[in-house]
Amino acid sequence: MNTPIFGWLQIIRLGLIQACLGAVVVVTTSTLNRIMVVELALPALLPGLLVAWHYAVQMVRPRMGFGADKGRRSTPWMMGGMLVLGLGGVMAAWATAWMASQPLYGALLAWLSFSLIGLGVSACGTSLLALMAKRVPDERRAPAATTVWLMMIVGFAVTAGVVGKLIDPYSPQVLLQVSAGLSLITACITALCLWGLEKDGDPSQTQPDAQAPSVSTERLQKQKFKEAFQEVWAEPAARTFTVFVFMSMLAYSAQDLILEPFAGAVHGFTPGQTTQLSGWHHMGVLIGMLAVAGAGSRWAVGRLGSVQAWMVGGCLVSALATVGLVSSALSVNWPLKANVVCLGVANGAFSIAAIATMMRLAGEGGPGREGTRMGLWGAAQAAAFGLGGLLGTAASDLAHALLGEQRTAYAAVFGMQAIMFAVSAAVASRLRAGPAQRQSVRLDGLVWLKGGSSS
Repeated sequence: MNTPIFGWLQIIRLGLIQACLGAVVVVTTSTLNRIMVVELALPALLPGLLVAWHYAVQMVRPRMGFGADKGRRSTPWMMGGMLVLGLGGVMAAWATAWMASQPLYGALLAWLSFSLIGLGVSACGTSLLALMAKRVPDERRAPAATTVWLMMIVGFAVTAGVVGKLIDPYSPQVLLQVSAGLSLITACITALCLWGLEKDGDPSQTQPDAQAPSVSTERLQKQKFKEAFQEVWAEPAARTFTVFVFMSMLAYSAQDLILEPFAGAVHGFTPGQTTQLSGWHHMGVLIGMLAVAGAGSRWAVGRLGSVQAWMVGGCLVSALATVGLVSSALSVNWPLKANVVCLGVANGAFSIAAIATMMRLAGEGGPGREGTRMGLWGAAQAAAFGLGGLLGTAASDLAHALLGEQRTAYAAVFGMQAIMFAVSAAVASRLRAGPAQRQSVRLDGLVWLKGGSSS
């Protein structure tokens, strides 16, 4: 039995689901963060801990992926995850409003809400990636991954802008109405996108159905999660890639929270200028993502290097760009803006290349465990993002306390991050190239994931 592969219509439908996921997450992690700190004058540590907790909850991603593998269909997990995520978003808005009069009870409800948000992201995001790994052909993975992630970024931007206008001037009632409306709209869009999705595809192009009945699949169906996880962890490629994801995302997220404070404290940037600097970094990330997608297109195959080369090279250039930040901490004449754009391009390139590799490795390890593998790598990413912000800010505070001088302290932290990027490149170089890459130098099998971040 053969399964039709996904064409661009199905890929765009998955991108819309990813955009819906990002829309709910950006409100809970950004808008509610600001309301707690500014309007309610609560300690900034509170939203910081809540966001870190939603990453910690995502350690269940392997179990969610295993559930999708056992069920043989990803649709129920994606729809269920989006519903749980929407519920968590509404409850988080309610909790934020409640904090104005009952801070303790509101904080407890917020803790429960962010638990649901983490569960929803895990179920929907992991199953979506596993479905892409199963149904998107090799030659389409790089541009498909970029398309899906760009749609998520658009979801971030559009939602932040629209919600910002709708809740201004702020009132708890308006916040609840907007949050409930957003959850309802995203759930409806997700349901429409999922309608018949796993039955669709290009009937002229098929691939063997990994879930066709056999002795092997019957054995997989009878396995318990612990056994399945141990089998996946025993795969050398899966284990090596897990280390790479954790190290590279730890380095990436560690610089994220200290870049703007560094520009203000050392280079004297105003709040507006630091925000613009962050925008230049994100523009660089977008350029890097598009470059890798272009390298994976049909006209460029065999001309612009392999996916592994982009992944290793992106990490190495990220390390060099971070060394540049060390120089900018020690020299006021350093071209900081150009350095930050270069860092963004390298970050975007290695992250998309890593997602592509993730998609390839999910299928190469053997059928029936794509969701479990995706869950393992998603959990590593979530752990890195949860720890990265804490590590970056804590290392900065520690360096300031020990060295007693801002420039040297920031230089020490950026130096630590450069080492992490270099180690990530070394780990990535140990990954075996895919079959298509061994036959010719090409970018087949490319794809990336920030949930998120990601998803």
